[in-house]
Amino acid sequence: MKLKPVHEQVVVVCGASSGMGRQTALEFARRGAKVVVASRSQEGLDSLVSQIESAGGTAVAVATDVSDYSQVKNVVRRALERFGRIDTWAHFAATSVYAPFRETTPEEFQRVIDVNLLGAAFAAMAVLPALSQHGGALIEISSVEAEVGLPNQSAYSASKHGMRGFMDVLRMEIKHERIPVSVTNIMPSGINTPFFNHARSKTGMRPRPTSAIYQPETVVRAVIHAAQHPIEEVVIGASGGLAILAKRLMPKLTDAVITWLAYRSRKSGRPRETRQENIFQPGTADTRIHGDFDKESHATSAYTWLQLHPGVRRTLGGAILAGAATALFWRGHTR
Repeated sequence: MKLKPVHEQVVVVCGASSGMGRQTALEFARRGAKVVVASRSQEGLDSLVSQIESAGGTAVAVATDVSDYSQVKNVVRRALERFGRIDTWAHFAATSVYAPFRETTPEEFQRVIDVNLLGAAFAAMAVLPALSQHGGALIEISSVEAEVGLPNQSAYSASKHGMRGFMDVLRMEIKHERIPVSVTNIMPSGINTPFFNHARSKTGMRPRPTSAIYQPETVVRAVIHAAQHPIEEVVIGASGGLAILAKRLMPKLTDAVITWLAYRSRKSGRPRETRQENIFQPGTADTRIHGDFDKESHATSAYTWLQLHPGVRRTLGGAILAGAATALFWRGHTR
C-alpha cells in the first residue's frame, strides 16, 4: 500500500485542542497538509486554527464530542465538503478517572468507555468509507495500558484494551477485503501533556505519567511516519516496550512490581490541585502542548525510532549477529 506524502494530504486530527493532538495538527500543517481539527473545546480549536493560518497553513475547526456518533460523522462531512477527501485520520481524544475500581461510579466508568473506546470505534466507522475511496491511514492513539493495566485506572485500561482489540480485528478484515487503508495502533508510555491536569482524580493526589516520561513530540513523529508508511503498531518509549515484554513473559511478577510502583507513587506524589475537570463537560481551554513534567521528560526515544525504521533495525541485528559469530569463530580457532 502506498500512502501520499504529507504535503498532498487532507488530515483530520481528533482531540486537537491541546497536547499531542495539537502538536500533531501543527506539524501536519507546517508540512503542507490541509488540516481539519476536532475536539470539544471550540475556544481551543479556534486558537489552533488561528495559529495554523498565521503560519500560512490551511485548517478547519469542528467542535465535536466523539462519544456522539452523529457529531463524528459531521467531522467527516465537513472535511469532504471543504476538501473533497480524507487521507489520514489521527485520533487522540481521551479522558480518564483516577480512582480505585470500587470508588468509580457507573457514570464515570461509562463516560471513559464512551469517549476512549466508543469514540475511537465511531471514528473508524465514520471515516472508513472516505479513506477507502482513494486509500489512506487510520491512526489511533491507545496506550501501553492496552496490554499492561495500572491500578486506579480500571476504566482507562479497559478502554485501551478494547481499542487494541477492535483495531486488530478491523485490520484483519481490511486486509482480507483488500481495502487500501492502513490501521495503526500507537501505544504511548507516559507522555508529558496537560491530560493529567484535567482528568478526574479520587486518590487525593495529582495524576502523573508513569515513568519514564516522554515529550509529546515523540508521539507526533510516529503519527507523521504512519501517515506516510503503513505500520501496524508502534510503542512509544523503551519503558513501555519493556513493560509489555515483562507482562507477556512474567505476568504475576510484573503485576506485583507495577502495583508496588503505583501505590508508592500515590503516597509520594503531590496533593491534588484544584482544577476544572473535563470528563463530562469541556473545561477552560488549555491550549498547552506540554504538561507539567518538562524537567523529567525525554525528548526522543531510540527504541521508537528503530520501530519506525525496520531496515536499520534489521541491519543492526544482522551486524550484531555477524559480530557475535565472528567472535565465536576466532575464539574457537585461537585456542
